[in-house]
Amino acid sequence: KKDCCAHMSAGQDDFYVRYYVGHKGRFGHEFLEFEFRPNGKLRYANNSRYKNETIIRKEVFVGNAVRKELKKIIEASEIMKEDDSKWPEPDVVGSQELEIVLNDEHISFSTKKIGSLLDVQESQDEEGLRAFYYLVQDLKCLVFALISLHFKIKPVPI
Repeated sequence: KKDCCAHMSAGQDDFYVRYYVGHKGRFGHEFLEFEFRPNGKLRYANNSRYKNETIIRKEVFVGNAVRKELKKIIEASEIMKEDDSKWPEPDVVGSQELEIVLNDEHISFSTKKIGSLLDVQESQDEEGLRAFYYLVQDLKCLVFALISLHFKIKPVPI
């Protein structure tokens, strides 16, 4: 597993989140990935080759209020207590990865693409995978909201 913290310099807040979901199939490597860096930069990439779409990349800086809320979401999920050793391995359908550095803790999870809660219920670690599943849903909603607010907002006529 790669070291997510190589870009952090001493003295910076030890907070980093990276999520990836993707697969290689008929349309090539399709994926969604985002990361929140210690300096507040949110990086987003979505690569779908369906109907010859091209990769979408967006970068935006988020403020301390957003970072604080993100930390609260992660802490409330209790994901830092989980262990992915009993989770399904990535397969031909695809994979998901979640990497978090929060305070002095560093976790890195890897599992197969989860299509629905049925996949969670069939896991050997239903409780842990459920925490992962719901946290990922929350993180994706937050990222999609931040990206769409920043890049699609229309000016209010005066």
